[in-house]
Amino acid sequence: MKNILSALGVVVSASLLSMVVSTAGQAQIVDPKLAWATKVVALQQGPELNRLIDQLANSTAQDLLQKWGPKVQLITPKTKQAQITEELNTELRKYSGEVAQLIGNKVGRVSADALIPAYTEKFTLEELQQITGFFESPAIKKYQASAPELGSIFIQRLVEATRGDVSARAAQFDESAVKILGTGAASKSAPTAPAPSNNKPAAKK
Repeated sequence: MKNILSALGVVVSASLLSMVVSTAGQAQIVDPKLAWATKVVALQQGPELNRLIDQLANSTAQDLLQKWGPKVQLITPKTKQAQITEELNTELRKYSGEVAQLIGNKVGRVSADALIPAYTEKFTLEELQQITGFFESPAIKKYQASAPELGSIFIQRLVEATRGDVSARAAQFDESAVKILGTGAASKSAPTAPAPSNNKPAAKK
């Protein structure tokens, strides 16, 4: 899926530029602010956009995982849980990749309809040129390329630092849930979710 996402920045840029050229052909004149706003939006939609699409697709996959995960625990015989879980993971990976493509296919149109007009309205031509220079600077390009790795390091350290506290709080929640639902709930309910992990979600295996 990373190959799909990494190509989106190029696809988005080409899509946005083609929309501007089409608009210019119809109007027989190119608005300088429109051209620079289009360039700014295209420059923004690189690694950051890839991560956003990845997060959106993964969030929908997590919703499905939370919906069906407990059912596997409660309904499926223990002897078949491993097999069923792997089959569901396969479907989740397929689902996540297809959703990322669906979202990516809408990026160009949404950007043209929403972001480009907003930039054109809120910024002067000179400001748009300055913003373009900012995104084209080597330091910012290096930052964008390094951001995924830096973000992963931060998340990993944050999870490690909070694992014990989160586990303790989850245990308190279990105690409260048992009191609310009754002592029989402990044996009938699905297993408590583990503490946060730095492992990738099931959909990303």
